Formats: sequence, C-alpha cells, structure tokens
Amino acid sequence: MTQSVLIVGAGPVGLALAIGLAKAGIAVTLVERQAEDELAEPAFDGREIALTHATIAALKRLGAWDRIAADAIHPLAEARVYNGASPLALSFAPGRSGTRQLGSLVSNCDIRRALFAAARQLPSIELISGISVARVATCENEARIWLDDGSDRAASLLVAADSRFSAIRGQLGISARMNRLGKSMLVGRVAIERDHGHVATEWFDHGQTLALLPLCEGQASAVVTLADGQAQRLAELDEDATSAELTRRFARRFGDMRMLTPLHLFPLTTTYAHRFVTQRAALAGDAAVGMHPVTAHGFNLGLAGTERLAHLAASACQKGSDLGNLGVLHRYQAGHRAATWPLYATTNVIVGLYTDERRPRRLARRVGLQAARLAPVSHTLTKMLMRGA
Repeated sequence: MTQSVLIVGAGPVGLALAIGLAKAGIAVTLVERQAEDELAEPAFDGREIALTHATIAALKRLGAWDRIAADAIHPLAEARVYNGASPLALSFAPGRSGTRQLGSLVSNCDIRRALFAAARQLPSIELISGISVARVATCENEARIWLDDGSDRAASLLVAADSRFSAIRGQLGISARMNRLGKSMLVGRVAIERDHGHVATEWFDHGQTLALLPLCEGQASAVVTLADGQAQRLAELDEDATSAELTRRFARRFGDMRMLTPLHLFPLTTTYAHRFVTQRAALAGDAAVGMHPVTAHGFNLGLAGTERLAHLAASACQKGSDLGNLGVLHRYQAGHRAATWPLYATTNVIVGLYTDERRPRRLARRVGLQAARLAPVSHTLTKMLMRGA
C-alpha cells in the first residue's frame, strides 16, 4: 500500500517535516496559502532565531544548514538575564559541555529560504501554493482536504503546521489553551557603539522586557516587549525617533543605537493544544505548542517534533504498518508532550514572575534570581536551554 502525508503550512516546521518524510521515502503534499515566490524568497521579518546544537545538527541532516550563508550565522556564546536595574545576572554559558557557545543566531527568513530550497530538490514533495484549505475530514482509512478551488487531496495522514492560530486544528475538533498576553514584541536590527561580546542579554524591567541579541560586529537585534498600545505607538515612530527611544529604553548600555531596519510588531499569544493527535491527523510546530519567545525555543521544539514524527512514520512504513494509525500517533504525542510541557510550563512561570509588578512578586524574583545563580541550578537550566527540550 502506497502511503502519503498531507501537510498544511509551509513555514519552517512544515518544510522540515516534509523533507524528513520525503528522505524516508514517503510521498508528501505540502499546501500553503502563500505564493511560491514568497516561500522561495521570504521577506525579512526582524526575528532572529536562537538555534541549539541539536537543531543545527537536524538542519544539516535535512540539507538546509549548508544553504545558509556563513555571514548570516552569528555565534551565541552566553545569555544573561537581569531583573530591573540590579547588577546581578543569571548567566547561561556552556561551561564544561565541550563547546564554546550555546548555539547560533540565524534570521527566520534565512532558515525558511534554506529549508524551502532543500525541499524543492526532492521530487516526492508536491507543493500546492497560493491557495487555502476550505475543509478537512478524517475517517478510519484516510484524511482528506478540500481546497478553495474545489479540488481535493487524500492521504494516510494529515498534519496541521499552520501556526498557533491553526484553522486546521479547530476543524479537527482539537481545543487548545490560548493565552493572549495583551503585550506585543517589537524586533529590529540596530547598530550599536559598544561590543556585545556575542552575549545575548535580557532585562525584565518595570513595564517592559528588553533583549539584545548579538549579530555581527557592531550590530544586534533589539527586542522590546510592551503593552499592546505602547508597542503600537513605538512602531509608528520615524527612524530617528525610534533610534532615540531605543537608546533611552536600553539606558545607553550599548551606547547610541541606530535603526538598520524598521521595527516589526508581533502580538504575543501562547498556545498549548490539549491533544496533539486525533484520527489520522497530528499537530506540529506552533499548531501544537506556541511558546512565549522569552526562552527562544519555539523553533527548536518544533523541529525536534518533526524529527520524532518523521522517524515514527518511516519506522511504520518499513514494518509494513499504517503510518497514520493511532498507535503511531499516540507515540508521537507522548514523546512530544514529554519534550515540550516542562519547558512550556517553566517559561510561563518565569514570564509571570518577572512581569508581575506587585511588590511580593518583585521580592520573589529577586530571591529567585539569586537562587538560580547557584551552580547546580544554573547548570541544570543551561543544559535544558542548550538541548531545547
């Protein structure tokens, strides 16, 4: 029996899953509402993705890593977290792990471009672009989708990889805990006067969260998280006013800041699906788990999930089993839940603790930061961040 997979969503996770399945000899139909030229040359959106060593290894296996230009890959040597104006920092560094850096920073658009180029080299991936999915249905023997042009496709398995606001997830009858935070993240590249030392720095400040991600010499990505209304006002400033405002908000820690790109605004919503699978269907990437960006592990977790699902599907095919049966899907769900829930829950606790301005919480985070700086705790957290699960 010929088996195939339908994937809705050709973002980085959807592309990675398609490549992994195709390399295992499984036919894939990839459906994406964006046009093909937008997928081939994605626009810069301001987001710099922190990639763990495990993620980099996975991108190499997918044939995507070598398609990213060397000067677009920026080493991440250390991460430091500060609470307000306190000089005490919680530091995450490799230590005795055998490597000199936590990972690398690469722009979201460069990752997408590389994955798309790798996917287009595989003839067993059929791309249907520039069209939306109107309806989905699953039954005991197949999953089927109907497109806006009236055509339809069927396969052994349907995978929703269409964002944390997944329409496919809803059509499959899978609910999710969604938390609209009332805050937005602004990201853009800046020129800085003082050396960043390849250290990512984050400040949980009163009324705002700031981060500076190191890129090449003299350049960084500035990240500002504010209440939605304040974020919108900052996004509407002109280039000179934005540069001055970021310099002020970052308290001149890196000297004057000068905008190199516009700020891109992203309203923040976290998501965790109550189930990752149902009859002949699975969720992947943000459709399953939409992380808060503070720990920078959304893509790392999503990519690990695609490897898990592709491996289980390939193993089922090799054994002559149905890759869409519930036994396979439940093993994927169990593994992905074990990998994602601890970091998802921990991230939410950190965000709640460090953004609550009430006096008891301010005291608690001061004590918590001091406790976390102890060697055993810091080492454990660093290991979790480096492997991304």
